[in-house]
Amino acid sequence: MTEPLLSFRIVNWIGIIDQLASTEANRALRPLGLQMPQFVLLNHFSHRPEETRTVTQVARALQQPQPGVTKNVQKLVAKGWLRERANGGDGRSKLLALTPAGLAKHRAAIAALMPGLARAFADWPEKDQRTLFALLDRLKRWFDADRDRPPP
Repeated sequence: MTEPLLSFRIVNWIGIIDQLASTEANRALRPLGLQMPQFVLLNHFSHRPEETRTVTQVARALQQPQPGVTKNVQKLVAKGWLRERANGGDGRSKLLALTPAGLAKHRAAIAALMPGLARAFADWPEKDQRTLFALLDRLKRWFDADRDRPPP
């Protein structure tokens, strides 16, 4: 059997790293009453906490099925980490926003994740970390820009 193309191996490795890192993150987040899918939502809202979004917008941005996003949004609203209000432009949907408690929970989650991340990168020079980030950012931006391309 021939070895898969390097491009496949790179993306496959990223997927494996994601699985391993998610398992570790779930362990670190459990004491905060937070699951990884909920953290992903808080993280999404934390980038621009003053903006409101609909579930449809969030599901599209995260490329996740709307029912799953709705379920996790409802959990975050019940915990007071997101708030919802009527969408004046569309009575069928609600506008969601991060609450101060949600922003504080996001910060606590980052703090809980840092020890594991510090161990993972303990022997990496900062230059290597910056190089890896730049390359991954380039790949992320390509996938983000290409997401709406029609299938071949």
